[in-house]
Amino acid sequence: MKRTLVNLITSILLINNIKEQKKQFLIFAAMLIMTSNISIGQNAQREVSFNSSWLFINKDVCTADQSNYDDSSWRKLNLPHDWSIEDLPNQQAGQVVGPFSKKSIGKAATGWTVGGTAWYRKKFTLSPKDTGKNISIYFDGVYMNSDVWVNGRHAGYQPYGYSAFCYDITPFLNKDGKENVIAVKVRNEGKNSRWYSGSGIYRNVSLIITEPLHIQTWGVAVTTPEISAKQAKVNLQVKVTNHSEHSKSGILNTKIINSKGKVVSQSEKKYNIDAQQNGEISEQIEVQSPELWSVETPALYKAVTEILDGGKVIDRVETSFGIREIKFDGVNGFQLNGKKIILKGGCIHHDNGPLGAAAFERAEERKIEILKNSGFNAVRTSHNPPSQALLDACDRLGMLVMDEAFDMWVRPKNPEDYNLNFNEWWKKDLHAMLLRDRNHPSIIMWSIGNEIYEAPDLLGQEIGKTLADEVRKIDPTRPVTEAFVYLPGFTKKSLTAYIPHMDNIDVEGYNYFLEGSSVYFQRDSSVVNFVDRQNERQPDKTFVVTESLPFFALENYNKSLVSPYMIGSFKWTAFDYIGEAGIGKSRFKLKSRPDGSGIAGMGIFFKDEWPIFNAACGDFDLIGNKKAASYYQDVVWGISPLEILVHDAVPDGMKEAVSPWGFAEQRKSWTWPGQEGKKQLVYVYTKAQKVVLKINGKTAGEQNIAEGSVTAVFEVDYQPGIISAEGYNNGKKVYYKELKTSGEAAAIRLTADRKVLHKSSNDLAYISVEIVDKQGNLVPNIDDLEIEYKLDGNASIAGLGNGNPSDMSSFQGTSKKVFQGKGLVIIKADDSSGEVILTARANKLQESHIRIKIN
Repeated sequence: MKRTLVNLITSILLINNIKEQKKQFLIFAAMLIMTSNISIGQNAQREVSFNSSWLFINKDVCTADQSNYDDSSWRKLNLPHDWSIEDLPNQQAGQVVGPFSKKSIGKAATGWTVGGTAWYRKKFTLSPKDTGKNISIYFDGVYMNSDVWVNGRHAGYQPYGYSAFCYDITPFLNKDGKENVIAVKVRNEGKNSRWYSGSGIYRNVSLIITEPLHIQTWGVAVTTPEISAKQAKVNLQVKVTNHSEHSKSGILNTKIINSKGKVVSQSEKKYNIDAQQNGEISEQIEVQSPELWSVETPALYKAVTEILDGGKVIDRVETSFGIREIKFDGVNGFQLNGKKIILKGGCIHHDNGPLGAAAFERAEERKIEILKNSGFNAVRTSHNPPSQALLDACDRLGMLVMDEAFDMWVRPKNPEDYNLNFNEWWKKDLHAMLLRDRNHPSIIMWSIGNEIYEAPDLLGQEIGKTLADEVRKIDPTRPVTEAFVYLPGFTKKSLTAYIPHMDNIDVEGYNYFLEGSSVYFQRDSSVVNFVDRQNERQPDKTFVVTESLPFFALENYNKSLVSPYMIGSFKWTAFDYIGEAGIGKSRFKLKSRPDGSGIAGMGIFFKDEWPIFNAACGDFDLIGNKKAASYYQDVVWGISPLEILVHDAVPDGMKEAVSPWGFAEQRKSWTWPGQEGKKQLVYVYTKAQKVVLKINGKTAGEQNIAEGSVTAVFEVDYQPGIISAEGYNNGKKVYYKELKTSGEAAAIRLTADRKVLHKSSNDLAYISVEIVDKQGNLVPNIDDLEIEYKLDGNASIAGLGNGNPSDMSSFQGTSKKVFQGKGLVIIKADDSSGEVILTARANKLQESHIRIKIN
């Protein structure tokens, strides 16, 4: 060890291109290590990524759990992996090419995708230095019904597809450098989901390598019970396991490191744990002048916990956390660090568009980045625990989270859904969510369910209390919520039958309760005013709209502004998602047909319509492009002072049937070839008092904005050029926006969100594709242009996409059509450094190139 450090110091002295100050620091650090009594490097590989070099076969096979099974013909791949997003084999001539099939068991509900049974296998050999250590395998999520074998011996079964789980595989492993084989069988069979679930090992996997005496998986809990400007008290509870044959005594050392990497506090506690027993060690550490985690400044600390045995570090766990205070009450609403915050939330499903359910870290991060940049401050993980990667991104970026456990309890929504496992597995799965996620400062509420069918019954009341009490036992620092829904005509129970259940919930969540009397839900005042009556019963309680409709963004936000007990709402949904196909898509129907919109005109879901594969109800489309509902919401939230959108042309003799979960078909575009001289509806959204609309400098109309509205609607004759809107307050022009007509398509423009990727980490670059005219303006009326892509270098195309909910072509080929002039290419790095070049070509257009470096 000392010889190695001497060599290190010598090497530092020979480096010429670093500053003298930094050189002296490195030498000092090396000498400090050399003279210390604590060895290092023992647990540098405590958690090892286990994502690479798996073998996969998309069918059920016999004896694949056995070590000697011949898997030489299986496909090699890296995790995370979702087989349901891949092209289906043996498609007949004339069928749509892609992952979609009319034989899909879930049909429109799961986006016409296919599940089935498949196998994964991986071979590995342990290093000699790991002899005698404890080895566990950790899965962040496998959809669903997974069985794991190690060297032919069954390690465990996990039915719920959204839970993280970990198996101690030490007893099953071969020693002395012999090869080991892990086999995983995954069964996504039957009707088990109401949305696209994906299939397979779709989240990260790792090996956890420890000494027999070690900190348990999810064994560190961090809370911050007392916070002031001067100091914060940080409490740690550390659970330790002693798998050795002897009792162990020593020191548990914890350092608190701030966002700048500086150690700001440290504590030592003695431990004494008997052989083959577990122990729990509590510590309280003070942090002076703490940096508080908030939406605006998401400062993160790190607790580095080390077990010392005989002066040597034998285990080390790093736990990210934030110092922040949350409060909920009926007078002040929701407060973060003493500041009232209205939740501007969005519901999200777990898929990542063209990548399916595969939870790449960058894909999860980008999703939160897009929402944060558009004014969202909260997400609801509907209706299941998310990936670890998504929560990490929320911590880093300052996004609040409602973490949700289940979509159903014992009464099914589909025959083969979680109802089959609830009674046996709810506690284990609830614990998995709470223990894995409790240290994330972004999480402010735990949700125990969504639209639970048994909620108004005694059975639901009993289960709800059991779940809520279990949450409070493990984490008393956050409130428990649940999403209730009441649709007259869909239940025979009265609304008051839900009250005993609601009384056991800390923050009452309501789906669509504030949506008013409308063509959508035909609500009467007894439903709309129910939350107010609940507040009169329990004035200290808070309430949240767990699902809200796009057209009611203004009503929901205004309710939170005037009612302190209403802490905000979560839009259904923030992003388009695969499955529940078409619930947000408008239709054109004959004017003579009655009930042309709302539930009466379209049904709650467009049952089994083909070809539509995604819900089309998001503020953002499947590849992250902003949609009309989001521009409207920008004005409601005060992010934008004024927006102009133009309605799609409605065919003669037809009318638009707008879905409750959708928004009228509007675009931020003044390019409508073929509509010259025809009437066009123009929507101006603003909080200004008056709007003046001009076309090519001439006034086309003016309107005063009605009280309680942000909308002005104009019918004008379309002519190319510039359409502009001016917003006036008290006779003074205060806002201005314009749209210009684009020219003919001339070129392809490629823009990367990141031009440098990390090698060997499944890192991603998102390349936006735009069809532009000679001046570089987007041409937004191009919907059927096929773009060919060629990638040179050590990387691969992980996915292709567009925003068209009816384009059921492959996500994984080398070509894809654009929609409204836009497309997307996702590039995935491999384990080699270098440069990759993406080339995009299309008929009659100038091709485009973009370069990405991989380091």
